[in-house]
Amino acid sequence: MTTSPTTKATHSDLVLAICCCSLLLVGMDVTIVNVALPSIQHDLRAQLSGLQWVLDAYTLVVASLLMFSGSMADRFGRRRFFLIGLSIFCAGSLLCSLSHSIGQLILFRALQGLGASMLNPVALAVIAGVFPDPKARARAVGIWGAVAGVSIAIGPLIGGALTQSIGWRSIFWINLPIGLAAILLAIKFVPESKAQRARRFDPIGQALVFVGLASLTYAVIEGPRAHWSSPIILSLFVVAAASLLAFLLYEPRRTDPLVDLRFFRSIPFASAAILGVLAFSCFAAFLFLNALYLQQARGLSPFTTGLCTLPLAVLMFLCSPLSGRLVAIYGPRPSVLLAGGGFFSSALILTHLTPTTPLLLLMIAYSLFGTALGMINPAISNSAIAGMPLSQTGVAAAIASTSRQVGAALGVATAGTVVSISRSTGSNFSHATHPIWYAMTLSGIAIFAMGWISTSPWALSTTRKVAALFPASVPTPQ
Repeated sequence: MTTSPTTKATHSDLVLAICCCSLLLVGMDVTIVNVALPSIQHDLRAQLSGLQWVLDAYTLVVASLLMFSGSMADRFGRRRFFLIGLSIFCAGSLLCSLSHSIGQLILFRALQGLGASMLNPVALAVIAGVFPDPKARARAVGIWGAVAGVSIAIGPLIGGALTQSIGWRSIFWINLPIGLAAILLAIKFVPESKAQRARRFDPIGQALVFVGLASLTYAVIEGPRAHWSSPIILSLFVVAAASLLAFLLYEPRRTDPLVDLRFFRSIPFASAAILGVLAFSCFAAFLFLNALYLQQARGLSPFTTGLCTLPLAVLMFLCSPLSGRLVAIYGPRPSVLLAGGGFFSSALILTHLTPTTPLLLLMIAYSLFGTALGMINPAISNSAIAGMPLSQTGVAAAIASTSRQVGAALGVATAGTVVSISRSTGSNFSHATHPIWYAMTLSGIAIFAMGWISTSPWALSTTRKVAALFPASVPTPQ
């Protein structure tokens, strides 16, 4: 008996829905925790650095293991890896809700990050496999992108409502029914698949990435408490620098490197990686500081805090598909320029933040920030893969995703550290955040400039030169 096209389409859509459930979990978990941070700080008697680690333990593990998870899934089976990732994420969520100390919560957040790193790259590969038709695949990826926007957007609202009505532990409970349903459906409906030629595991490169990121983040977060001139902090900065140097020297020697450094000869690709770091460091710092500001400086409830971030979420959700259309017609330049202007304007408003700043002015700043973030996301993805060899687009996209996670980790680490230093001099919380907003205005200017330079004829010619390094491949359309 043959399977009808309608039945095949229904099955493919069901697989897409299952994969989108995993994206909903991972995306929502990025933002849902921020609103609960003051409650976590009170219940677990945590310091600001502890709250930084609650966020960064998750993003650091995801950033370090995204490339590894993708290659391992290609080798051992994407469905198998997807199920393992969902199981680890659900187990981590349950353990987070049972934490009795900030140390336990940080550890279990890292476990969540391990599961999360096994979901998104694998789910995208599964979607590509069940949608062989290019038009159907483009529609599926579009739905995937919309769910990504929704998941990040609804996180603060749901987190605020759950924290205020039930308690902060409930923000982790919500992952369990969604995750368990996805596991049961994946067992029945998601097909197993592997790559025809899986990339070799790069244990040394992987270790250097993790050690470098962890050392740098730890030094930045713990520097104010341990003193910047202390031997341990100085040693960690040395380890981070040495790891980066060793990575740059080692990777070109491998046949299948974790990161093919030749990609960075392409100005648009290198710009996409830098834009990912800049934009998401701003985003992570923005959410982290505003969740604390609205509740601690202004005395708002968790739910009201979530409502205040709604303009950011709505504008981000609306602008993402608009940016996608602009990129398809005009290329990434208009989207990146608008994003740079949005980041600059939003941060400029917040440089004058006080405990009595009018809420209307805050909503304008949040709306501008949401517009900027929605505009830049599709542009980053496009710049990362446009003109690159077809055989390398998956790796290029994974590097762009990693840059976002690295940016998020560094954004939280830097924001918390700067605020800690400012408060140690007697500044109130609102005033202590001002250096971060000034730094974000500079980031907005940098993003604007990169949007112009990276789309110039000279920059686009560098991508064609990189594509020529892979003669067996055909470049993707510009």
